[in-house]
Amino acid sequence: MRSLFSSEMLRSAFMALFFMAALPAFAQQDMHFDREPLIIQTAAGKMLHFTVEIAATGDQRAYGLMFRKAMAEDAGMIFDFGVSRRVTMWMENTVLPLDMLFADDRGVITHIKEDATPYSRDIIDSMGDVRYVLEVNAGTARKLNIRPGDRIVSATTTKKAK
Repeated sequence: MRSLFSSEMLRSAFMALFFMAALPAFAQQDMHFDREPLIIQTAAGKMLHFTVEIAATGDQRAYGLMFRKAMAEDAGMIFDFGVSRRVTMWMENTVLPLDMLFADDRGVITHIKEDATPYSRDIIDSMGDVRYVLEVNAGTARKLNIRPGDRIVSATTTKKAK
């Protein structure tokens, strides 16, 4: 007679229990992010000023803005992936609705996902190769008329590609 539980089922159950136990501890983790000024230069010639946190390591990119309950209007987070590639994001454990601005290695915005839904596991695709993703409060892109072709300028986006 075969066991009702295969080793794969037991492994999956163990992993689920691990993540259920680890998630509250992860939520309490105090992840450190450096900050920098950032400007979005619009095609219309406007200079939009933000102060952003930098997610440059794998751990920082994985943690991102999860569990945040508030963010200033002129704040955000820039994700630097180090090289241009297709990127996928999601909003699991992210409380705030966000706009995601996807930018190439020159900082040029190539795609915008407006109003990403909090807690969603839906995949948000960059729709092409990007190096950066700038997350800002939902509605910011529409309110400030940010469009593909506008450019993100900061110390992070002006570094040489690795």
